[in-house]
Amino acid sequence: MLSKKTKYGLKALAYLASQENREPVQIAEIAKHENISQKFLESILLTLRRNGFLGSKKGKGGGYYLIKEPNEILMTAVMRVLEGPIAMVPCVSLNFYEKCDDCPDENECSVNKLMLKVRDANLEVYRNNTLKDLIS
Repeated sequence: MLSKKTKYGLKALAYLASQENREPVQIAEIAKHENISQKFLESILLTLRRNGFLGSKKGKGGGYYLIKEPNEILMTAVMRVLEGPIAMVPCVSLNFYEKCDDCPDENECSVNKLMLKVRDANLEVYRNNTLKDLIS
């Protein structure tokens, strides 16, 4: 299940991407428009800024803004930053692999085989969608 952090992060990014002028937008405006707790949104936007999706400006006329074009922001990158591993179990993760304690042979594991298919299907969707696709 998608966490609220990721859901709200996607909504905030989509809101910022839909702004015509690309001027900084205050957190309060995004929070109100997307019905998100301002305090929770602050931490999400900070994470997105630290990971190179957003810039910020302080003071009058300040706020957050995209530093990349929406068509350059892949959903795989956003999902990994906000949600963590895309795989549902660590033994099929591309970036966060860990062997399962209870599995003697991954090649014979029925759960591993299924989760590889799930991971690959998710990656196909995330790799083929950008922030621009969310606002189109």
